[in-house]
Amino acid sequence: MKLKHSLLMSGACMVAMASATGAQAQSTNTIEELVVTAQKKEESLQDVPIAVSAFDQNALEKAKIDGGPNLVLAVPNVNFSKGNFTGYNFQIRGIGSKLVAGSGDAGTGIHLNNAPLIANNLFETEFYDVERVEVLRGPQGTLYGRNATGGVVNLITAKPTDTFQGNIRAEYGNYNTQKLRGMVNLPLGDKFALRLAGSMLKRDGFGKNIVTGNDADDRDLFGTRASLAFNPTDRFRSWVVWDHFEEDDNRSRIGKQFCTKDNGPNTVGGVGFSAGGAGVIERGLFSQGCQAVGLYTPGMLGTVNSQATLGGLFGTYAGFQTGDAYAGKVQTPNIRDIESTFDPIYKSKTDIYQFNAEFDVSDNITMNWLTAFTTYKLTTRQDYNRYTPSVPFNTTPNPINLFAAVPGYATAIYPSLFPGGVINDPQNGPFNRFTTSDISSGYTTQWSHEIRFQSDFDGPFNFNVGGILTRFQGTGDYYVMFNTGTGFYQLNNALDPRNGGPNCVAGPTCVAIDPNKDPTRIGHNYYDSYGPYDLTSYAAFGELYWQMSENFKWTVGLRYTVDKKDVENHAVNLGTPGSGISGPLPGTPANLKVSFKEPTGRFGFDWKPDLAFTDETLVYAFYSRGYKAGGLNSPCSGGAGVICGPPTFKPEFINSYEIGAKNVLLDGTMTLNLGAFHYDYKGYQISKIVNRASTNENIDAKVNGAEFESVWQPLDGLRLNAAIGYLDTEIQSTSSIDTFNRTQSNPALTLVKSSAASNCVVTTAAAATALSIAKATGNPFALTAVCTTVSTAGAGANIGSGAIATGTNAFGGLVSDGVPVNLAGNPLPNAPHWTISLGAQYTMEFGDWSATMRGDYYHQTESVTRIWNSVSDRVKGWDNVNLTLTVENRDLGIEIAGFMKNATNEKAITDTYLTDDSSGLFQNVFYTEPRTYGISITKRW
Repeated sequence: MKLKHSLLMSGACMVAMASATGAQAQSTNTIEELVVTAQKKEESLQDVPIAVSAFDQNALEKAKIDGGPNLVLAVPNVNFSKGNFTGYNFQIRGIGSKLVAGSGDAGTGIHLNNAPLIANNLFETEFYDVERVEVLRGPQGTLYGRNATGGVVNLITAKPTDTFQGNIRAEYGNYNTQKLRGMVNLPLGDKFALRLAGSMLKRDGFGKNIVTGNDADDRDLFGTRASLAFNPTDRFRSWVVWDHFEEDDNRSRIGKQFCTKDNGPNTVGGVGFSAGGAGVIERGLFSQGCQAVGLYTPGMLGTVNSQATLGGLFGTYAGFQTGDAYAGKVQTPNIRDIESTFDPIYKSKTDIYQFNAEFDVSDNITMNWLTAFTTYKLTTRQDYNRYTPSVPFNTTPNPINLFAAVPGYATAIYPSLFPGGVINDPQNGPFNRFTTSDISSGYTTQWSHEIRFQSDFDGPFNFNVGGILTRFQGTGDYYVMFNTGTGFYQLNNALDPRNGGPNCVAGPTCVAIDPNKDPTRIGHNYYDSYGPYDLTSYAAFGELYWQMSENFKWTVGLRYTVDKKDVENHAVNLGTPGSGISGPLPGTPANLKVSFKEPTGRFGFDWKPDLAFTDETLVYAFYSRGYKAGGLNSPCSGGAGVICGPPTFKPEFINSYEIGAKNVLLDGTMTLNLGAFHYDYKGYQISKIVNRASTNENIDAKVNGAEFESVWQPLDGLRLNAAIGYLDTEIQSTSSIDTFNRTQSNPALTLVKSSAASNCVVTTAAAATALSIAKATGNPFALTAVCTTVSTAGAGANIGSGAIATGTNAFGGLVSDGVPVNLAGNPLPNAPHWTISLGAQYTMEFGDWSATMRGDYYHQTESVTRIWNSVSDRVKGWDNVNLTLTVENRDLGIEIAGFMKNATNEKAITDTYLTDDSSGLFQNVFYTEPRTYGISITKRW
C-alpha cells in the first residue's frame, strides 16, 4: 500500500519559519524545495505561476498563527476583521465581503481539502493537525470558481499514513488560557489507516461585564476530526473525513460601541423649542443619535441619544421616558469591558463530512471525485446597546404622550400595566429601564460534488477539466427586541377589549406578544428579519497547458458558472396586527429569485529563463477574470416615511492583469519573489443599513498593487524573511448618500426623524415651519410627519447640495433622502496602502537539544472602513509583535515553548460597523486581541 504523505510547507513571506522548523539540524543553509497544490496538483512553490502563501502545522505554531484571523500577520495585502452579524471579512488585495445579505457571497473562497465552504468557522476555530494552509491571492475563477474574486484560503487537513504517529500538546497562558490538542495515526493493515485529531480551548474573558460581574468575551470551544484512508490498489486512493466544531461561551459578537452623543440643535432656522417636556421631545426629533466625528475623538465612549432610536420613540409615545434614557451616561474606558443586562450568548456547531477518491483511469489520466456535506448552526444573543440607562422609566407617564386623552390612562391604565414603571417584556425580562437585545442566528446545509480529470502526458499538452455542483440552503433570523416596543403594543392591545388583554396573540387589532423568552417568530412585538435562502450553483471548468518549449508554457482556462438564488419573501412584521411570519409586501412575489450565468477564466504564460545572476527564475504573466454573483437585499420594513431600497444587487467582476517573477539566488540561500497587478473592478458590492434593512449597492473601482517576498538564510540556523504589500485602490465615478451625514453639514438643510425613526432631510426653512406649527398646536409628535410625503409635487427638485426631493409633506416642504456624495477617487474600505511583515529566526544546537528564537513584526498603514472616506471612517495604522522561544529534543520527541502575542499590547481598531437611523447611528468597533503569553509542552511519538 502507498499512503501518500507529503510535508507541504510554506510559500510566501512565511516560508522561512516553515522551512526552518523542518531543517534545524541541517549542516547547509540552502533553502529546500517546497511543495504546494495551488493548481490542484502537487508542484514546487517556485514553479507555480500564482501568488500563494502556505504554512504547515509547525510553521503555524512557531509564528503563533492560531487561526484564520492571524493570517493577516503573515500574508501580504491581506486584511481581516470580524463583522457585525457573526460573520467576518477576509480581504485579499482590497477584495472581500463588505455586503450584508443572506444571499450574498464572500469575495474570498474558503475551502476545506479543496471543497468550498459557504458557511464556515474560519474566525472561530483554531488550526490543528493540518498538512498546510494555503492562501492564493488574486481571482481564482477557473479551478476554484464563483466566489473567489479576491482569492482562496484552502485548509488541507493531515491525512492518514502507513506509519504509527502521535502527539499531544498542552498550553497554559494568561487569562487562564488552557489549550489541548493532539492526534494519533493508526495503520490498519495494508489498505486502511485511521487518523484521529482534536483541539480544545478554554479561557477567561478579555474583559468584564460590570453589571453581572462575570467575564466577557471568554472561550469554550473544541474541535474533533476523524480521517480514514482506503487504498485498495496502487490505482485507487481514497479518504473520508468527519470534522466537528462546537462552541458554547460568552464570546462578544461585537466590540465596543462608539458614539459621541447628538443632543440635537439648539434652534431650527432660528426657531426655538417649546418649554418643558414638549421641547425635550421636539429637540429629540432633530437628533440622529450620534455625531459623525472621528473614531479617535475624545468622547467617543459616550452613549446614543435614545430619543433618536425607534425604541426611544416608542418610549416617548407611551410616556415611559422623558428625554434621553442615557442622559449623562459615559461608558467604561476599558475597551474590553461591557455593561450589559445579561452576559453574551454564543453557540455554534458545525459538522463537515467529506469523501475523496482518486482513480488512475490510465497511466496518464487520473479521475478525482470530491463530495462534501456540511451542517452549520449558530445562535448568538447579546445586549443591543451594551450599556445600561441612567434614567429609569416614569412611574407615572410623562403627561405629553399619545394616550394622554384616553380616560384614566395616567391614573389607572398605566400603573396597572406597568407598576412602578416596570415593563414585563417576555424576551428581555421585567425592567423599569430601557432594555434592548438582539439575536443573530442561522442554520445551513450544503452539498457539493466535484469531479475532475487530470492528465500527466509526456508530450507538450496536458489538461485539468471537471465540473462541480453545489446546493446550499439556509434559514435564520435577526431579531431586535426592545421593551418599549413591547410595552407600547401591550398598551394598544389592552385598549381594545376584543383582543383579550395586553399579551394577546389573536384579536382584531392585536399585535401578538410572543410569550417565549427565546422568540419563535409568532410575535409582532419585535423586529425579525427572516428569509430562507436556497442556492443552486453548477459549473464546468477546465485548463489546457501547452509546453511550447522546455522552459516556456502557455495556460488557458475557462469556467462557465450558473447561479440560481431563491429567497422567501417575508416583510418585517414589527407592530403589524396579527401573529406569525408575514407574507411579502403588497405587489411583491412570495419568492424572490435571481439567476446568473457567467464565464470566467485565465490566460497567460510562465517562462523559466536561464539568467546569469539567479540559480532559478520563473517569470509569469496572466489575465484572469473573476466573478461573484449578485443577490437579494434583506426585506424592507415599510411604513410611513420609509423609503425601501432596491430588491436586488448586481454581480461583481474583476478583470485582473498580473505579472510576477520567482527567483532562487545566492546558491539556493535566498528566494526573492516579486509581483505586480492591476484590477478593473466592476460592480463592487457594498452595504449600508437604511431603514432597518441592509441595502447593497454596486460601484466600480480600480486596484493597483505590488508584492515583494523574500527569504534569506545567510548562515546555518539563521533565517530572515520579509513580505511587503503595496495597494492603491480608487473608486470610479459614482455617488451615494452617506446615512451618517445626510446633509453633508449644509446649514441650509436639516435632518428630521420619521414616525418609524428613520431619517430624512428637508430645508432648514421647511423644518422651521414644521416646528412652528407643532409648537402652535401643542403637538410635538406632529413633527414625525415631516418625512412622510403626501404628494409627488416637487419630486426631482434639488433642495440643496444635490439632495433630490421625493415629494411634498403635509407642511408644504419638500422631502429628500439626503445629499449624494461623490465617491470618485476614494479608496476601497479595509485596503491599507502598505502591509509589512518581517521575521527573524535563529536556531542553536546543544547536543541532542536545540533552541529556536523567533520574532515577527507586522505593520499596516491607515485605512478607511467605509466608501465615503469621511473623518468617521478613518482607522489608524497599527503594529503587532509576536515572540517565541522553542526548546526541542527530537530524539525524545519533546518540545517546550514560550510565546508572547501582541507583545506591545496594541489596541488596534480593525473595522467598524455603522448601524441604521432607527438605532441612532452608533458604530460597533472591532479590535485586535490584547497581549497574551504562555507556555506549551509537546510530546511526539
